[in-house]
Order: sequence, then structure tokens, then C-alpha cells
Amino acid sequence: MVIALGFEGSANKIGVGIIRDGEVLANVRETYITPPGFGFLPKETAEHHRDKILGILKEALKVSKIDIKDIDVVCYTKGPGMAPPLLTVAIVARTIAQLWNKPILGVNHCIGHIEMGRLITGAKNPTVLYVSGGNTQVIAYSNRKYRIFGETIDIAVGNCLDRFARIIKIPNDPSPGYNIEQLAKKGTKYYPLPYSVKGMDISFSGILSEIEKKALPHKANKNRKKKVEDEELPSHEDLCFSLQETIFAMLVEITERAMAHCGSHEVLIVGGVGCNERLQQMMEIMCKERNAKLFATDERFCIDNGIMIAHAGWEMFRTGTRMKWDEATITQRYRTDDVEVTWDVASDE
Repeated sequence: MVIALGFEGSANKIGVGIIRDGEVLANVRETYITPPGFGFLPKETAEHHRDKILGILKEALKVSKIDIKDIDVVCYTKGPGMAPPLLTVAIVARTIAQLWNKPILGVNHCIGHIEMGRLITGAKNPTVLYVSGGNTQVIAYSNRKYRIFGETIDIAVGNCLDRFARIIKIPNDPSPGYNIEQLAKKGTKYYPLPYSVKGMDISFSGILSEIEKKALPHKANKNRKKKVEDEELPSHEDLCFSLQETIFAMLVEITERAMAHCGSHEVLIVGGVGCNERLQQMMEIMCKERNAKLFATDERFCIDNGIMIAHAGWEMFRTGTRMKWDEATITQRYRTDDVEVTWDVASDE
């Protein structure tokens, strides 16, 4: 029996999770929320995490009903993510591990999402679509690593959604992507947007520029302001609907192509954007056409959380992975395929 404690704080979520051999004992999280029209900056996000992390740790220990002496390993997000928040969490994890005399493990954020998704859904060896505010990747397991088959070449899908939310100044509470999703459900008219799939990779920056022109025509057409004033502006609901339909179709396309290449019959969606019901619906249609099965989770496990770090660290620790103290640092650009997978993942090989 192994009990792992996990700290997550790579972006605007700060979370602590405790897991015991696949049993979730605690999963406590808080979100740093900024006013409408504003994103979260690294310095302020790190300050938020510093203020909240010890209270969250105490709550997680209380909920789990375990003693400190029962914890076998302290795990934290090594990367990828924003440097100041990552560093804040790493310092706390190192301090706790030293005070409690526990081994420490740095966990890849993406691997945490994947392994938590596999645990909760029961997916064996899926083609993984990892979609979040900072990452967009299509992933499949091969030869002891999670290989990246396709990814964004500029901004992440969640970043695209967040930036559009700032453009039209909708609230960031509970999250920009969720609020865009609710507006999109009321949209009825589709406005064509650039569909930018480049082989197995995708691009979102051009889509964002084009939809900004539609949302803010005065800004995009300074020399024809009078004419623009006479035009009917697209509603926010229709723009959100159009944005989702376009970018989710792109994600489904590259996921299907990866499935075909790997001969896969499972798709697992992870990451914060993976909670989106419309993305899940579109992926479900594709999976049914291929006689495949879709696996997805809700916001408890899709959105960044400490339990996913605890579980991935649990997998690493029980299969012999150990970390020296001088290696307990952060890596802001920590690639998914940099991690050797030492635990069992069902393979078609």
C-alpha cells in the first residue's frame, strides 16, 4: 500500500490531493480568478498560491483522515507551466518533504492528466487528446513513453478561448471557457473562421485574429467607422458557437488521424477544456463512426488538481522511480515525451 500526497500549481489552480492505491482520499482546490477582460499574470498567480497552499494542505489532510506518518511520498508538478507558480509549489513540496522526512518526486503535468483520466474512466491504452489553457496535444503510448503525434504550433486551445473571453469581456468565474460554452449553447448562426490544420498539427492564432475582427469591427476597421456602425454585429452567442464548432472540429480531425495511425479504439480527453460538453459530443460522434469508445471526466478531474499529481507520482514511486534532492527543481517546458513510463500501460505492440 502506497499513499501519495500531490501538489499542483502550474497555472491559476492550486490544489492538493491524497491518494491510496487508486482510492481518492482528498482532492482540494482553489482558483485564482481575475476581473472580466483580464488574464492571470505569473507574479500575482504565485502570490495567490502562496496565500492558499498551506490552508489547502491542512484541509486535504483533514478530509483524508490520515496521519502524516502514513504518507509515503510527496509529489509536486515539475512542469510544464508558469515559472513563478511552479516554483512556489516546488518550494512548499520540498519543505514539507524535508520536515516530514519523506521522499519527493517531480511529476510531469500532462502525465498527471493522462494517468488520472485512465484511473477514473478505466481507459486502457487510448489515443489521448490533451487540451488545456497551456497545452494542446494528441498523444499515444509507445515503447515506454507517451508520444506526441500532433500539437499546436502557436497558442493552446484553452488560451484561444480565454483570450476571446477577454476580448468580449465575459466573466472569468468559474472559468472563461465554461462561460463561452454556456453562450455557445444559445448560438444559432455559424460564422466561417479559418480552419487551420497542418498535417497533424494545428494553429489557433489566425482564428483568434479573425474572430476578434468580427467581435470588434471598429477596432479592425478604423478607416470605415461610419460604414461599420450601420452593420449588424454578430452576437456573442453566435461568435462563441462559431469558435467552438471550428476549433473542436480541428481537434477531432487530428485525433481521428492519430487513431487511424495507431489502430486505436479508445479516445481519452483530458485537460481543462476536456470538460466541454460540445467537444465531448463531437468526439463521441467520430468514435461511434469508427466503432471506438470515448472516455472523458468531469470538472473534478479534468481541471488541474492535486490528485492527478499524487496519482502519477504514486505510479512512479511504486514502480521504483526515485528523485535526488538536487533534481527536485522545476522545468517550465517539460515535454510529455521526456518522461520514461515505468508503470504498466496496455500496448498494442
